[in-house]
Amino acid sequence: METITNHSSIGYKPAGQFEDTRFEKIHNVIFQDSKEGSKIVAEEIAHLIKEKQNKRQSCVLGLATGSSPIKVYEELVRMHREEGLSFGNVVTFNLDEYYPMERNNVQSYHYFMHQHLFDHIDIAPENINIPDGTVPREELQEYCKRYEQAIQDAGGLDFQLLGIGRSGHIGFNEPGSHFNSVTRDITLDHITRVDAAPAFKGLENVPRKAVTMGIGTISKAKRIVLLAWGQNKSEIVRDTIEGEISAHVPATYLQEHANTTFVLDKEAASHLTRIDTPWLVRTCDWTKDLTHKAVVWLSMQKNKPILQLTDKDYNDSGMSDLLSSEQSSYELNIKTFNRLQHTITGWPGGKPHADDSNRPERAQPERKRVIIFSPHPDDDVISMGGTFDRLVAQGHEVHVAYQTSGNIAVPDHEALKIAEVANSLEKSELFTEVVQNISDKTEEEYDSKLVRKLKGNIRRAESLAATRYMGIPDSQVHFLDLPFYETGAIRKKPLGVDDIRIMNRIIEEIKPHQIYAAGDLADPHGTHRVCLEALFASLEELKSNAFMEDCWVWLYRGAWHEWETHEIEMAVPMSPAQVLRKRKAIFFHQTQKDGVMFQGEDLREFWVRAEDRNKETAQRYQSLGLASYAAMEAFVRYNFQQL
Repeated sequence: METITNHSSIGYKPAGQFEDTRFEKIHNVIFQDSKEGSKIVAEEIAHLIKEKQNKRQSCVLGLATGSSPIKVYEELVRMHREEGLSFGNVVTFNLDEYYPMERNNVQSYHYFMHQHLFDHIDIAPENINIPDGTVPREELQEYCKRYEQAIQDAGGLDFQLLGIGRSGHIGFNEPGSHFNSVTRDITLDHITRVDAAPAFKGLENVPRKAVTMGIGTISKAKRIVLLAWGQNKSEIVRDTIEGEISAHVPATYLQEHANTTFVLDKEAASHLTRIDTPWLVRTCDWTKDLTHKAVVWLSMQKNKPILQLTDKDYNDSGMSDLLSSEQSSYELNIKTFNRLQHTITGWPGGKPHADDSNRPERAQPERKRVIIFSPHPDDDVISMGGTFDRLVAQGHEVHVAYQTSGNIAVPDHEALKIAEVANSLEKSELFTEVVQNISDKTEEEYDSKLVRKLKGNIRRAESLAATRYMGIPDSQVHFLDLPFYETGAIRKKPLGVDDIRIMNRIIEEIKPHQIYAAGDLADPHGTHRVCLEALFASLEELKSNAFMEDCWVWLYRGAWHEWETHEIEMAVPMSPAQVLRKRKAIFFHQTQKDGVMFQGEDLREFWVRAEDRNKETAQRYQSLGLASYAAMEAFVRYNFQQL
C-alpha cells in the first residue's frame, strides 16, 4: 500500500503501518465512537477542499447516504456556518438512488442529501449530481453512461465516502458485482431491502431496484474512506478487512485500492482478530479481563468445560505465554470458572442478610428503588421480563420508564381498528377524523399528530396491561415521550437538552439504587442507542449528587443481540414457569406481536427471539461446565462513577 500523504496529521495512521498485519488487508482506524470518527473524516474532507481552493481547482467528492455519514455532514455544515468553509469549488456525485424514486419522496437520496447537507452549504446547484430515479426505463442505460462520463469529465473523484451494507455492498453494488462494473441499474439484495424496510414502513414498500456507481467507478477515486458504525456491522467489517477478495462480498475489492481507510467505532471493529482474539496476533498483556475472555473462548473453541482444559489446549491455541510456573492451566481454569459462577444470581436486587462479596449485587439496602428504562414500550419485558418479575416478587420498589412513545411502530390497521371500535360505541368527530386521516394517507406521508397520539395511547395501554400483570401499580409506570423521537418519521431529531432534562427529572425524583437500561450498540442513530446516550448524558450531569453514590447501573440487551459470555457480570436464571410469565407479559403488547412493522431479517416473533436467546445463554453456561437452567437473562454493569 502507498502511504497516505497530507492526511496523517489530522488523525490517521499512514497506510502500510498497521498495528497488526497478520490478518488485516485494508488500512483501518478505530475511534471511541461515531462522533469522534466522523469529525476526523470531515476534517480530512475540509482539508482537501481548502487545498484545492488554494490551487484554484475543483474538488470532486463522491458522497454516500444512509445513517453512517450523517455526523460527517453535520460537521461539514458546522464548519461552513462557524468557520467559513466554502463549498464553492466542490462538485459532488452521489453513489446511488432507489429506482424508481421521485426526488421529493422523503425516502429518496435526493431528499436525504438536501436535508442533511446541500440545503445548508454554499454549493452551486449545478455542481450537485445525484442519480435520477425518474428516468424512463428505456432510457436508463444511456442515462447511466452519461453519469459515468460526467464523473470523468469532472476529472474523476478526488475523494469517495462510503458506507457498507450487511451484505457487503458499497454503493448498491450487491453480491455478484464485478470488479470492473460501472454506473448501472441493479436488483437489490434481500438483506439490503430488509435493512431499508423500517424507513419504508415495511419490506413490501422497499424498491427492488436501484441505480448505482459501479465497483470500477468507485475504485478509480484517488482516496476512499469507508465508515462503519455499530455492532451490527462488525461481522461484515471483519469479513471485508480480513477475508479473501470475492464478488460475494463486494467491499473486499477495496483491498486492491492503494489509498483506502476504514473508519470504525469500537463496536464495528469488535470482531477484528486483533480486537476479538489478540492472542492469535501478538504477545498480550494478560490483564484479568483479557485472561477471562481468552479462557472462555478456548473452552468454546475446544467444546470442553472450562475445568477440563489442559496445558496442551492452551499451547495449541497460541496461548502458551498465558501459562507460567506461577499460573498453570488448572489455576486459570478455576479462576475463570469461579468468576463465571459468581455472576449467577437469583437475587438481581441483592440477597438480604447474605455475604455479598462474591455476588454481583449488594445485599444492602434490602429494599431497593429500581428504574427500568425501556426505549420502546415493550423492551422491558422482552429483554428482562424474568428479572423484572424477580425484582417485584422480592419486594423492591420497581419503576418502569418508557423513554419513547413507540407510536410509529403501530400499524395503520391497528389504529383504524381502535378508532372504528370507539366510533361504534359513540359517534365522535375526533375518531371520525382519525379514520379519515388514516384512509387518506399515502405511503409517502407521515401520520397526522392526531393519529400519532392515538397510536401512542395504544402503546401506553398495552404497557400498562403488561406492568399490571407484572405486579406494579400504575403510579410506578412513567411515559417520558422524549422529544427527539416525536417526529412522526423514522428519522429522528438529534438528542437535545429537553431529552436530558426529562431523564434527569425522573432519576432525581426516584433516587434509584438500581437502574436498568438497554445497552444496545448497533446503529448509532437507532432509538435504543440514542436512548442509551440520553441516560449516559443524564448520569454525567447527576453523578455528583449524594444519592447517586449508591446507584448501580445494569445494561441489558434488546431483542437482537446478547452480551458475549465473557462480558456478562450478572446472569439471572429463570425457571420454566418464569419463562411462561415473561412470554405472557410480552403478549400484552399485541400490536407488536403478529406481523410487527420493524421485524428485521429475523422472522421470528419477539417473544420467540427472547426465549431462544435466554435459552441459548443458559446453554452456553452449561457447556462451560456450570449449572443447567431453563433460561438466563444477562447484564453488564456500567460504572459511570469511574468515568
